Amino acid sequence: MADGTIDIPGDIPGDISELSFEDALRALEDVVRRLEGGEVPLDESIDLYERGEALRQHCQKRLDSAQARIEKIVSGPD
Repeated sequence: MADGTIDIPGDIPGDISELSFEDALRALEDVVRRLEGGEVPLDESIDLYERGEALRQHCQKRLDSAQARIEKIVSGPD
């Protein structure tokens, strides 16, 4: 990362972990747009890619959690 820290794989930064699914998805779409634009310097592209991966993981965790809740509702009380 730009500040010299190394993210542990699977570790989601605090600013991302607090985002709603919708906000994280919008942020991920912004990262993709910037990377696809091709105007970002290499080092910044790598930082953006890392952030995008963290956003993707966060969105996936939110979706998995929602799916588990729905499955619990559908299965009814134990």
